[in-house]
Amino acid sequence: LLESELFGHEKGSFTGADRQRIGKFEQCSGGTIFLDEVGELSSLTQAKLLRLLQEQKFERVGGTETISTNVRVIAATNANLEENIREGRFRHDLYFRLNVFTIRLPALRDRGEDLHRLITYYAERIAAEYGKPKPIIPPETWKALLVHPWPGNIRELQNVLQQTILQHPGPVIHSSD
Repeated sequence: LLESELFGHEKGSFTGADRQRIGKFEQCSGGTIFLDEVGELSSLTQAKLLRLLQEQKFERVGGTETISTNVRVIAATNANLEENIREGRFRHDLYFRLNVFTIRLPALRDRGEDLHRLITYYAERIAAEYGKPKPIIPPETWKALLVHPWPGNIRELQNVLQQTILQHPGPVIHSSD
């Protein structure tokens, strides 16, 4: 299914393929595509992605026609790709094709003052989205939020804020909430 999403497919190439489908690489030709969690790609998909990056060409699933594309790829992963390469789970040649320019983002727990801004931003955005009053976060709640390790990073933060704001009747959010 992922290959069909990325590269498209031809009618009849698998059960349920009742028509030709254009994939994301074809749709994004001339632009940029963001691939999240590239460390989780199967070895077959890694090989197809490598060819696309090297030659800017691919075939749809079940197809024989070679399609040219001109797409810039931005990729992200939580996986340690160097470790995955050593363990044979990620292609070293694909790693070097993708690793042209690296941006390393620190974990949320290591973001210092950014964490304060992110909490404020998401709390206000979530409250507005659900028609709730602007959240008031007392100092003891800030302390609890800022010392939490946030192993789920931004998704965990958003989820905690959303649950708290939706379930809380008033604007003041206490650490017990």
